[in-house]
Amino acid sequence: MREHESGTKDKLPAGLDQLWARLDQPAPEPRTGLSLGRIARAAVELADAGGLEAVSMARVAERLGFTTMSLYRHVKSKNELLLLMLDSVAAVPDEVAVPGEEWRAGLRRWCRAQWEMLRAHAWIVHLPITGPPVTPNQLAWTDRALAALGGTGLTERDKAGVVLLVANYMHTAARLAAELGQAASGESIAAYSALLGSLADERRFPALRAAADAGAFDYPADLPEEERRFDYTFGLDRILDGVEVLIGSRGGEAPAG
Repeated sequence: MREHESGTKDKLPAGLDQLWARLDQPAPEPRTGLSLGRIARAAVELADAGGLEAVSMARVAERLGFTTMSLYRHVKSKNELLLLMLDSVAAVPDEVAVPGEEWRAGLRRWCRAQWEMLRAHAWIVHLPITGPPVTPNQLAWTDRALAALGGTGLTERDKAGVVLLVANYMHTAARLAAELGQAASGESIAAYSALLGSLADERRFPALRAAADAGAFDYPADLPEEERRFDYTFGLDRILDGVEVLIGSRGGEAPAG
C-alpha cells in the first residue's frame, strides 16, 4: 500500500506492493549473501547469453552458489524475477527527453535510447505481457515520453495514446530485428534481392518487379557493412508525421520543419 501526494491510498496487486517498495528504495547490498541486485544481475547474464529459456529460479541460484529455496526468500516467483530483471536494465538515461526540447526530437531521442536497451537485452521483447508498465523504471520511461509531448497542446489522453503507439512500434521493431538476426545482414539482403529478381515475373508481379529492379529492398550502396541492419527510423518517422497532423488538428504548436 502506498500513499499519493493527494493523501489517498490504493492497493497494489498482491506482492507488487512489496516488490515496488524494494525496487524504489533498495536496501544497501550486503557484502556477501543474496540480494535483489545480485539476483537480478545473475538472471540478466543468463538471459543475455541464452535468452529467457535459460532463466529459471534453479539456474539463477546455481549461478550464485545458493540453493533454489534460498532464492525464494528474496524473490517469490518466476514472474517477480522477470519484473526484477526488466527493472534492473531499464534505467532511463539522463539525456532522454531533455526539458524544453522540441517534441519530435525528444521522442526520437527517447526511441533511440529504447532501441539501444532492447537490442542490448533482446530477451525483453519476449517477456510475457501480463499488464501495463508497473515497475519504477518502466514508469520513468512513460513519464519521459509524456514530458516530451508537454508543449504540444495535446490532451493528456492524446499524449498517452501517442506514447502507447510509439512504444508498441519500438517493441515490435526490436522483436523483428531480434528474430531476423543474421537475415538482416548486408549479405543476406543482397541474396534476397537477387532471389526476388528471379522470382518476380514482370507479368505476374509487375509492381514487385519494378521495386526489385529499382533496388527498393537493398541497403543503400554507400552504407557501410557494419551499419547494414534492420532500421526502425522509417516507420517511426511516419508515425511522428501522423502525430504532427494530430497536433495541428488540436490547435497545438506548428509542425516541426
